[in-house]
Amino acid sequence: MASPNQTRATAATYQGTDKLIVGIVLAVITFWLFAQTTLNIAPVMQEELNISHTLNNLAVSITALFSGIFIVVAGGLADRIGRVKMTYIGLLLSIIGSFLIVISPSGTAVFLLAGRILQGLSAACIMPATLALMKAYYDGKERQRALSFWSIGSWGGSGLCSLFGGLVASTMGWRWIFILSIVVAVVSYLLIRGTPESKSTTTDEKAFDWPGLIAFIIAMLAINIVIGQGASLGWLSPLVLVGVAVFIIAGIIFLRIEKRSENGFVDLSLFSNQTFSGATLSNFLLNGAAGTLLVSLALVQAEAGLSSLQSGLITIGYLVAVLSTIRVGEKLLQKMGPRKPMLLGCFITGVGILLTCLTFLMAEQYIIASFIGFTLFGIGLGFYATPSTDAALSNVPGDKAGSASGLYKMASSLGAAFGVAISAAIFYGLSQHEGMPPLADLFMGRTDNANVRFAAGIGLLFNVFMIVVAIVAIMLTIPKSSPEETLASPNV
Repeated sequence: MASPNQTRATAATYQGTDKLIVGIVLAVITFWLFAQTTLNIAPVMQEELNISHTLNNLAVSITALFSGIFIVVAGGLADRIGRVKMTYIGLLLSIIGSFLIVISPSGTAVFLLAGRILQGLSAACIMPATLALMKAYYDGKERQRALSFWSIGSWGGSGLCSLFGGLVASTMGWRWIFILSIVVAVVSYLLIRGTPESKSTTTDEKAFDWPGLIAFIIAMLAINIVIGQGASLGWLSPLVLVGVAVFIIAGIIFLRIEKRSENGFVDLSLFSNQTFSGATLSNFLLNGAAGTLLVSLALVQAEAGLSSLQSGLITIGYLVAVLSTIRVGEKLLQKMGPRKPMLLGCFITGVGILLTCLTFLMAEQYIIASFIGFTLFGIGLGFYATPSTDAALSNVPGDKAGSASGLYKMASSLGAAFGVAISAAIFYGLSQHEGMPPLADLFMGRTDNANVRFAAGIGLLFNVFMIVVAIVAIMLTIPKSSPEETLASPNV
């Protein structure tokens, strides 16, 4: 076994390879492709496992929630114990979580929920650690290229998950999705194995910030319960009001702890960097637009009679667009800097989501509009992905790469968790209203489902609103830097 000094020397001279990139991309898609398929196959899982609608929805959202809660902690641990080691831990958790889902018996959600929680913890380990490895072992244009492939695994996986899940579920059975996830995790480990360890050079070991973490967990769980159960319990019910109070109190306590702590698990000093703050906020909002997928696909399955595979086909344009434009976003970054491609990407994404809001159309017309909308959605995200990631990480100190990556990916996971939860709450809450909805005369075709279609339109418009806020955030925080300044950054 090599001594620590030899390991550091090897890591210092190591240059990232294509093999490492492939291994990292496969690690990333264990979450974005395989774990996220539940957005489309949830009805099939619910029927076979014979569990309640509430438990099934919880199983869908809990993975992103746990990923978001623990991703910053995992990023900090990756800096301390090693990013390669943390990636291995994440892959192991993914394998165990997928296995529990595969063996889930009918009539109970215990194995399913445990497996989904482990998948969330797996993502928390993998995302910041692999991003930090990209920063550590690739430089300049090579780093931007590596981040593009990382984004293909992330954004491309999220685009393919609906189609992939529907295809596998309708041909081999939904359990095979998670069997394949185990295989991919094993292959990822074999490709990454042998990579020199990368960790922070800081030797100052301080006590972990358990009070801050506990306050953060309580706040996130409280607000998630409020969002998920508010419509069914009543927004002014005592339980919901208590949940809101717990969230506010825990949130205030968390901020006070982090401001006073010298070793907070969330490094608030990173937000003093305006560019990092803007990129992270816009990343949260664009990931929150994942609610578009849930609402639009649920609508066409429930009201147009499409299967999970047929509804997944509507998003194929999204997949092709993301995979074909992420490298375009990389080139735009090199030519323009991050600001312009981020704004362009958000604008195109907003137009795409707006097309999915046209729920007053006939079913055939809506399917066409949604197909075009998802394609534009993918183009916009492809333009946005690499410039945003580069803007977030290019100026943070090397010793804080794991923590910064963790915060950035926390924004991704929490954005997806809360975006989906809020969109679903709006959709299912308004769907229960009786009587004709506002602007009922606009709805073509059947009118007996006008309430559901109206509810879906409002839920989808919420996602457009988030994109508008993202555009404003980018305009206020991302500087008009030149591509030469981007490439000349000492931390690129």
